Amino acid sequence: MTSFVSGSQPKKSWFQELEPHEIGFLILLAAVSYACQDKFWRTWWPVYVYSAALLAAVPVLIWRCREEWRQLPNRGFFLSLAAAWVVLFVIFGNATFNSGDFASLPSWLFDVYTSPSLDEGHGLLIPFVVLGLYWWRRRELLAQPPRLWWPAILLVGFALLLHFIGFLAQQQRISVVGFLLGLYALTGLAWGKHWLQRSFFPFFLLAFCVPIGQYAGTLTLPLRLLVSRIVEVIAHLGLAPDLVREGTQLFDAQHTFAYEVAAPCSGIHSLIALLALATIYGFLVFKPAWKRLVMMLVALPFAVLGNVVRLCFTIAVAETCGQAGGKMVETDAGYITFAVAIGCAYLVSRWLEKIGTVPAAAAGLGQTLADKPATP
Repeated sequence: MTSFVSGSQPKKSWFQELEPHEIGFLILLAAVSYACQDKFWRTWWPVYVYSAALLAAVPVLIWRCREEWRQLPNRGFFLSLAAAWVVLFVIFGNATFNSGDFASLPSWLFDVYTSPSLDEGHGLLIPFVVLGLYWWRRRELLAQPPRLWWPAILLVGFALLLHFIGFLAQQQRISVVGFLLGLYALTGLAWGKHWLQRSFFPFFLLAFCVPIGQYAGTLTLPLRLLVSRIVEVIAHLGLAPDLVREGTQLFDAQHTFAYEVAAPCSGIHSLIALLALATIYGFLVFKPAWKRLVMMLVALPFAVLGNVVRLCFTIAVAETCGQAGGKMVETDAGYITFAVAIGCAYLVSRWLEKIGTVPAAAAGLGQTLADKPATP
């Protein structure tokens, strides 16, 4: 008679562990990616696809955290207030119609995020990232019993005041800050001061959802000038001795080909995306506040460095293969900027990990000396 010995079951991959509704949610996210293309800008249906995905993310998160969700008090209280808060900004969110007929502040935000003329597309991703980080920190949020905390009403009132000012002044960005701050305050009202403290990150990341808009040029022009000057110096060292700089434009000697110095890191979009990634990584990996701050601060110089490398590579290809080769690299090699910046940020993170850590050999020696009895 043959006997069968059952071994350990192979570990399932993350995809095999997904529930059917979670697979459906991923398909919905793919539909969002398709709907947010430039060719569909200001058509009626993409905003509904995105809204459906964002709303669906909430029950998906609740299902993933169902054990922790059952421990939360005042669930209906929070959901009712949050729904009323969102409805307020949908109906009375925007008093300015110069960029489209949008009384709804969320609709105005979606229009800005998907605009072909603006680099604000990262705003579409941040809410999903924040919800994912809430799942990541779910046990830490419940380290203390959640309870009602009425002083948070003051923060809700301040958020309403911000929206009132933004509405009257026709400054949607102020209203966006009020909208996000109000949602944050409602979590504190329902679940306490500890919840506010522990959820400051990831909720802080929603600051990246505030559009920069026309201020992007003002913020990036000094950086564009810096990049162009650095590339000019490098080119004159032998890469392209006849290179001519005029403001933020770089030309060959005959002015037949221009090397475009776009906003650092292939646009303000990538610069903010890099800052967001460095912030997320810093808060997840490091506990000391100064290490987190360092990770945030390195985003800007590394974005400049990445753009310098991209432009130098473009010039080298153009000098070697001609204008057609340089143009192809300039158009298709924007990823170089991001790759260089992320690589440098990773090296800094590895260096920060080593600071303050005791090598294993030194730690073992210290323990041995501590255990050795003192001799008279």
